[in-house]
Amino acid sequence: MTGYRISGLPLADFEPLFGLDDAALKEQRAMRVIALDKPGYPCRVTLEDAEPGETLILLNYEHQAAATPYRSGHAIFVRESAREEAVFENEVPPLLSSRLLSVRAYDETGMMVDADCVNGAELEPLIARLFDDCGTAYLHIHNARRGCFAARVERA
Repeated sequence: MTGYRISGLPLADFEPLFGLDDAALKEQRAMRVIALDKPGYPCRVTLEDAEPGETLILLNYEHQAAATPYRSGHAIFVRESAREEAVFENEVPPLLSSRLLSVRAYDETGMMVDADCVNGAELEPLIARLFDDCGTAYLHIHNARRGCFAARVERA
């Protein structure tokens, strides 16, 4: 199997939002929310579920910025306590292993070349299958039920 890396989003992209009040967040089309339970508020930087009572920023994030028909963005959560991006080498984060996932394979130009749905516990074989296609440059994982972007997978 080809080695792979699952990474959280860059913290620096979101840090400017953390100190904003609710009115300023609204101007950025974002909002502060408090996690009510666990799981349910997955941070896209740390790739961990927030603890109940923890604050997060809910915002729209353009996860597929390619100049193709597959350009896309969706709502994501980022914990205000996030301090470092998660990186998992040849390992599926617990956050993903417990959810129903949609996995989309893209080529170097950002065109989708394959896709499938899988229970998170079965993610690793799907990553291997999608990366067996030499035309696959990277994968995007989404939560299948709500459609939110969850993580990017690259060859290691």
